[in-house]
Amino acid sequence: MKGIKSITAVFLCVTLLGSCGKDIPTETVNGAITLTLGLATTKDDSSIVSRAEMSQDELLSTAVIKIYNGDFSGLIRDYSNSAKPQTIYLPCGDYRVDVMAGEVVKTAPVMASWEQKSYKGSSPFTVTAGQITPVQVVANVNNAITKITFDQTIADAFAAGYTLTIGLSDTDVAQQLVYSADNAGEEGYFIADGFEPSLYWKFSGELKDGTAFVKSGEIPAVEQGKRYSMNLKYTEKNGTLSFTLYVDKSTDDQEEEIIFEPISTGLVKSSAYEIWAGHATVHADVDETEYGAENIYFEYRKSNTEDAWVRIDANRDSEGIYSQTITGLIPQTEYEYRLLAPDPTTKEITVIGSPLNITTESAPTIPNASFEDAAKDIGSSKYYSFYDPASSIPANQTKWWDSGNMGSTTVGSSYTICDPDTDNYKEGDQSARLHSEYVVIKFAAGNLFSGEFAGLEGTKGGKVNFGRPFTGRPTGLRLWVKYSTSTVGRVDGYPDDDPVTKDVDYDRAQIKIALGTWDYRTYGGTSNCPVQVNTTDVSTFVDFNTDISTIAYGSLILQGDASNSTNVWQQITIPLDYKDQTAYPSYIIISCAASMLGDYFTGSEESELWVDGMELLYE
Repeated sequence: MKGIKSITAVFLCVTLLGSCGKDIPTETVNGAITLTLGLATTKDDSSIVSRAEMSQDELLSTAVIKIYNGDFSGLIRDYSNSAKPQTIYLPCGDYRVDVMAGEVVKTAPVMASWEQKSYKGSSPFTVTAGQITPVQVVANVNNAITKITFDQTIADAFAAGYTLTIGLSDTDVAQQLVYSADNAGEEGYFIADGFEPSLYWKFSGELKDGTAFVKSGEIPAVEQGKRYSMNLKYTEKNGTLSFTLYVDKSTDDQEEEIIFEPISTGLVKSSAYEIWAGHATVHADVDETEYGAENIYFEYRKSNTEDAWVRIDANRDSEGIYSQTITGLIPQTEYEYRLLAPDPTTKEITVIGSPLNITTESAPTIPNASFEDAAKDIGSSKYYSFYDPASSIPANQTKWWDSGNMGSTTVGSSYTICDPDTDNYKEGDQSARLHSEYVVIKFAAGNLFSGEFAGLEGTKGGKVNFGRPFTGRPTGLRLWVKYSTSTVGRVDGYPDDDPVTKDVDYDRAQIKIALGTWDYRTYGGTSNCPVQVNTTDVSTFVDFNTDISTIAYGSLILQGDASNSTNVWQQITIPLDYKDQTAYPSYIIISCAASMLGDYFTGSEESELWVDGMELLYE
């Protein structure tokens, strides 16, 4: 499943066969359980998160199962997965099953490790005559976990090579791990059994003046399943080493647990982020020993209708795990879907269980996407703005689009770089024409963007606040474009990886779309337009391919050439590449430039870019 983390998990299927003495070998035995280890999922309270095949995983081969009387009076069964009988007979009554897996069950476990985790979980169950009762056990990480980091004051005060050694013993290296500047922040795992075990630590280093420095201490009564985070600081005031210790008691997150659960066949609820405006991913478990692995299908239709069911193949992700992405859905519409598999007896394709429902997301649109509404005097009489308070469309009555006209026309209204064009258009009665100009002393690229022009930086450049509030998840941007250009005549700069030669290289236009969660307090803009770019400061230029707050990004470059081949209207689609399909955006940025390197004041004064008929796609 694209964009979703894979989480390791196993299950314990406990089937209770109660008969209270009938067909049971002795009078005292009233029921039986069968134990089977296999594949399953990690899930939270609301929905399944993901799946992973583990048939070769060591967790399965080494898992240990112990059954106790419910009153804690003693251990009555003890099995490894490989040695357990297929059927275990038990009297009717209350019990508890414990499951351990991972490093702790090995004959000679590693007490301190960077990688090897141990898991433990328990669950009560009751053997009841005449009933089949499933039992689920969630096994969480059972290690004492360390995470050591070094404050900058350590690097400032000490020569390279300082370390912190931490372990269950202050002398036995087999129970210790060593942290250095290279592995700071990694997690270490300790099998901390026994009565109130301690973690012993020792910092060793050499101050930059050559003085040896050693400090040690103890963290008493550490607990299994807890993370102990330490950040070490050196205080120059009195030459001491101090550290803050934080105990994280929430280590049972999704990646830190395995689940032991019963085998089942049926639909599995999709996570919210898997349901988009135009498509949705659905899941199912199938017991392949009963239904096989062939001819597994999903069917779907609009809810509360008599529409015909649409059948699609189910993809086999791993043993017993199936999914499929349903496409062509309508935004803000409820659908029902169901699972089909061959009947075990007749082999006829049969509906399994009850349908589930999903409701697709909304599909927000772009205001004034064909640039039909434009007016003067609302911002300045020198240029047109692409909104109109008198528009009959409420979304077009306020500014959503802006350009650099405010900056370029400070020396005169003839220096506009973005205007409506009633002679060239593909939809309605006009398009937006972006044309690059040399404005007295600086090259200005024709531009149009979602956001606001934020002012000039003297005569050296300007500031733009990009972005508008937006919460949809489109899959792409479709629009009409036309581009006419020539060779680059102005070169003030360019990126290191994109050199330009004056009068040789042709200018290029670029259209960009990005979705993200940019915080204006970090990116310098406003709460309404969060990302500020200052053309006099390249450190403010955002690379949406690597930016951590960007969720999805797409870009199109129109390359000029000697034949001026792009000087015709063409409809293009810019797909959005989602870096994180589980996240939701809070802003959208759409930026069009007649000269791609306009931020560097580089381009051709003959460059003209027309854009029209923009449409967000939800496929």
